[in-house]
Amino acid sequence: MLLVAATAPSRPLPLVVGRSRGRGAPPGIRTAKPEALTELQLRSSSPTLSCACSPSPSSSPSPGDGGKGSARNLFDDFSVLSPVVPWEADDIWRIYAGYFFVLHIPLSFGGLGVVAKVLKCSSLDPLTTVISTVLLQLVELSLALALLQYVAMPGNDVQAFFASKVSTRNWVKETVIGFAVLMILVWITSILADKLVGSEDAYDPVLEGILSDSPTSKLVCFFLYCVIAPLSEETIYRGFLLTALSSSMKWRDAVVMSSLAFTVAHLSGESSIQLFVIGCITGLTYCRTGTLVASFAIHSLYNAVTMYMALAS
Repeated sequence: MLLVAATAPSRPLPLVVGRSRGRGAPPGIRTAKPEALTELQLRSSSPTLSCACSPSPSSSPSPGDGGKGSARNLFDDFSVLSPVVPWEADDIWRIYAGYFFVLHIPLSFGGLGVVAKVLKCSSLDPLTTVISTVLLQLVELSLALALLQYVAMPGNDVQAFFASKVSTRNWVKETVIGFAVLMILVWITSILADKLVGSEDAYDPVLEGILSDSPTSKLVCFFLYCVIAPLSEETIYRGFLLTALSSSMKWRDAVVMSSLAFTVAHLSGESSIQLFVIGCITGLTYCRTGTLVASFAIHSLYNAVTMYMALAS
């Protein structure tokens, strides 16, 4: 469900959740990871002879590189994500395609229509709409986790894998920085979009209907957009897709690829640039901290600000 609310007087911004449609609803220095130490030990046990008093070519920058080698190594060490994941690298995109076409599209874009048919009504009232969307999101997340466990390599516990992504390591600083950068970039892209394609004055009618309904509808709506939707999307797009891709490619390429998938999943052309920016910022924060708590917090805060602005309007 992609609902929009404005951060500038003229242009609404995307609320980052999966949209439902249907008849019924219109930094610091970190120690090396265990996996990295294992790789170093394996390298050191190779039969290649070397002099212990001679510096390794890879550890000392060449005199003529101007420090570029050190800068490159520092950039490569930005991500703390482990290369060990429960899925085969060659299966990542097939797994995601299965989730996208079998679960995400039917549930997020057709679920409310099914609810309307079951209830035998032509349209759903705001409270029924938002409660049904919460349930559909929870079903989608549960089935997605079941799918990820089913396709995982033997002996891997996906639940334990995701539990390891929810840590108490220091993530507050990165989260604050990431959220501030995100809001600035979204504001800039909104201004540019106004100048290039014109302003958008209307909010999403579904969101307007829910926020103008009872206090219960508003409360459930905030719970959906600030808890359920960020939890679901961060689990899939950062916890699974970004982590899995970074095990077989450079982490920055994985951030871009997962952000593109995140953008396409919302099927919102007018908000695609902003969605891509949101995916990149949450992805960068996740790579740096190694915990989904950081990306979830940014995602949730962004949606909360957007919801508040929509309510205040």
